[in-house]
Formats: sequence, C-alpha cells, structure tokens
Amino acid sequence: MSAVKALGPQEMPPLRVQIGFFAAVLGMFMAILDIQIVASSLNEIQAGVSASPDEIAWVQTAYLVAEVIMIPLASTMARIISTRIMFVISGGGFVLASVGCAMSESIGQLIILRALQGFLGGAMIPLAHAISFTLFPRNQMGKIQALIAIVATTAPSIGPTLGGYITEHLSWHRLFLLNVVPGVLVVVGVWRFLDIDKGERSVLEQLDVIGLVLMAFFLGTLEYILEDGPRHDWLSSQPVFICAVICAISAVLFFLRVFTTAHPIIDLRLFRQRDFCVGVWLNFILGVAVYGLVYLMPLYFGTVRGFSSMQIGNIMAVTGVAMFVSAPILGRVSDHVDLRMFIFGGFALVGWGSLMNANLTAQSDFHEFFWPQIIRGVGMMMSFIAISRVALGNLPARDVGQGSGILDVMRNLGGAIGLALLNTIHLRQVSYHWNQMIPAINDGRPEVVERLQTYEVMLSSTDHPWAAGLKSIAASITTQAEALAFTNIFYWLGLMFFISLPLVLILRKAQSKGAH
Repeated sequence: MSAVKALGPQEMPPLRVQIGFFAAVLGMFMAILDIQIVASSLNEIQAGVSASPDEIAWVQTAYLVAEVIMIPLASTMARIISTRIMFVISGGGFVLASVGCAMSESIGQLIILRALQGFLGGAMIPLAHAISFTLFPRNQMGKIQALIAIVATTAPSIGPTLGGYITEHLSWHRLFLLNVVPGVLVVVGVWRFLDIDKGERSVLEQLDVIGLVLMAFFLGTLEYILEDGPRHDWLSSQPVFICAVICAISAVLFFLRVFTTAHPIIDLRLFRQRDFCVGVWLNFILGVAVYGLVYLMPLYFGTVRGFSSMQIGNIMAVTGVAMFVSAPILGRVSDHVDLRMFIFGGFALVGWGSLMNANLTAQSDFHEFFWPQIIRGVGMMMSFIAISRVALGNLPARDVGQGSGILDVMRNLGGAIGLALLNTIHLRQVSYHWNQMIPAINDGRPEVVERLQTYEVMLSSTDHPWAAGLKSIAASITTQAEALAFTNIFYWLGLMFFISLPLVLILRKAQSKGAH
C-alpha cells in the first residue's frame, strides 16, 4: 500500500487517512448491526409483507448466508480493484440494497434484497479489520483494536434493542432506511481519504472461480443448516437434509481444491502459523459468547419473565456499557502486557460471568444479571483485542486481508454454530425438566389441591375454572422448566470457556509493543 510504505515503523498515518479509516469502521458497524437489527421486528415485517412463519425466517438467514460468503472473498476482490474501490462498491451497494428492502412489497423481494445487502455489505467487515493492521504502527494497536472490538461486540448486542425501538415508534421500513445517512458518509469518507493502494489486475487472471463456487456452496449451505436446523428438527427436514449433503460434498471438494491449486481462493496454509491457527479457534469460541449471549438473555427475559423488548434492551445495555467503558483502558493496557495472559484473563472472566448466572430462578431480574454482564463484557473485550493482535500481528502484510477474512468468518461461524446448539439444547432441556416435574401435578396431593382451589376462586368467571386452574399450574411448571434450562445452559457456557483456557498456552509469547 503506497501510503503506508512512506511511514516509519512508529509513525501514525496522515489525518486524512485516519478519517478514511474511521469511515471504514462505521461501515463495518453498519454491516454487523444489520445482522440482528431485524431480530425483534420479525412479526411486524411478517405482517407488512404477508409472509408465513417459515418465509419470514429467511429475512435473517438470507443476509447471513450471503455475508458469510463475501467475507473471505473480500480481500481477493480488494487486491484486484483496490481497497478503496472495493469498499465504496460494498458501502454504496449496501445502501442501495437497504433502500430496496424498505420499499419491498413482498417477502420474495425482501429476501432477495436482504441477500444483496448481506453480500455487498459483507466486505466491509474484514476490510476494515485488515486496514487497521496495515495502517497503524504496533504501538498504537491496543487503541485501534479496542475500537474494532467495540464495533464487533456491541453492534450485535444493540441490534435487537435498536430494531425493536425503531419498529415500535416508527415502522419496520425505517430499520433499513437507518443505513442511508451513515452509508453515504462511509462512501464519501472512504473515497476521499482512503486511497491507500492500487488494484492488481493480474490477480484477476489467477482467480480460482471453481474454488469460489465451491466455497459459496459450502459456507452458504452450512449457514442455512445452522439457521434452519434447530427450527425444523435438523435432518428430519428434507431441505435441511439436502443442504447437508450439498454442504458435505462441496466442503470435501473445496478443501481438495484449496490444497491442490496454485492460487487458492483462500490460502489455508496460513494455518501453519501457530499463533494465527490458535487465534482463529479462540475467535471461534469467542463468537459463541458474543452471539450466544445476545440470544440467551432476551430469550430468558421474554419467555420466563415476559418482559417487553424495551425492558430487555435496558437490561442488556449493561453489557454494552461495560464493553464501551472498558475498551479504551484495556486497549492501552494491552500495549504493555503479555497478550497471552490478556486472552487467558478474558476467557476466565467470560466463563466466570456465565457461571454466575448458573443459578437462575423464575424471579431472576436485573440485579442477578448486573455483575455477570459487566464481568462478561470486560472479558469479551479483553479477548477480542488480544486475539486479533495475536492472530494477525505477525502475518506478512500481503496475508493480513486473507487472515482477517478467515478470522471474521470463524467468529461468525462460531456464533452460528453456538446459536444452533444453544437453541437445540434449550428446547431439549425444557422438555427434560418438564417431564421431570409434570408428574408432580397430581390431584391427590394436598399441595396441588390447595393450589387448584386458589386458582378456581381466581378464575371463577371462566367456563371451566378447574381446567383453567390446571392450565395455570402447567404454565407455572413450564416457566420453572425454562428457568432450569437456562441455568444449565449458562453453566455449560461457562465451563466451555474454562475448558478452552489451555489453548492459550499453545500461543507463543506475544510482543505487544514494538515495530510495526
């Protein structure tokens, strides 16, 4: 990159280039935010475009499938046409697709445009990440990676809350129109201030089209399986089964292609670098927490406590505030410590914070989640900052883009696989605890008779007070089963992070400060 070559090892890039970088980070924020921004508004969107429950799920699935295909492709495209042009195409296309989503009149149109939105905007995630390692000297990496970490971890956290607020007070169309103004700022900022390299058209001649197609089938079907599998009992669903077969075949062919062609679409030989390999897997595990906790907490407060979207958002804001406040401090500290210990401490905090919620009841509220959220938030921020630096910091400049794409894909896949497993475990745990407790509803037991009599008095205005009372007791059992299921899930999530700690010991001692 021409603008970088003229800089000394400890020299910051010019102010105009820094402005361009911050515009790129804003684009990254938009792309990640839109993954979850529709999550709490699917019912309203379903009514607006007259979609079935199965069809409306594709509003999220289409975006994720398309995005996960683009992320590893972005660095290759940036090498061909330059980072600036690729980012402008990505940001501009994302804005146009967002406007199209807002104007959609049918579910078919919305799904196609959401896929375009995810595909076109997906390039902004790895490119912004890669640019940070290319532009800034190592002694500034703590602060820069803290900024990237804030974006990558808070965007999925605030997405559902922001989406619910906009839909409740305006309309679901505004979810997509929200991207227009910041999207224009991204395009203008990157075009004017981020001219940092030139395209290499020769790379186009070496583009492995077969590998690209195989990768698209492999990652696309995998993302679909992980999204729709839990809802349709996995392989018992014919579409999921067919996609599983396609995924398995394309995966085998893709990896064969990668290791046998001279110019693979993704250079998996980067995994020979120990720190990169371990960092990628640590990032995969971190993705389970980043996306899994965004799923678990709203589900708990919605199903067990019956809270509204705004109430849930106010509680979950604690995690975002903890990450936002701690990021600048942790970024500076990371410049002066062994990054292995930073990751070790971060994973330990996420595990500890999860175990603190492994004693939930049907009455658990804000106070039971306050300190666990702060501890988990700080832990996730520590982990993200250090993992990125360890995994990408020692790669040659020409491989940083590829490495960033792989790192981001693995975090997303960690989130997708984590969500699928958490959803499946949740359903099975609720069923298990229900079956364990339901025999207790025996009208021969004095406690049950007394409770039924109480409900009969309360529900005397109904046609069948006794039956209504029985349903109320069953509903109470379901709530208790839900609370126990969440308790077990938080316990296993915490255990997973503690079990993962030995991976950190495989890393080489990281030089947190030094030459770029």
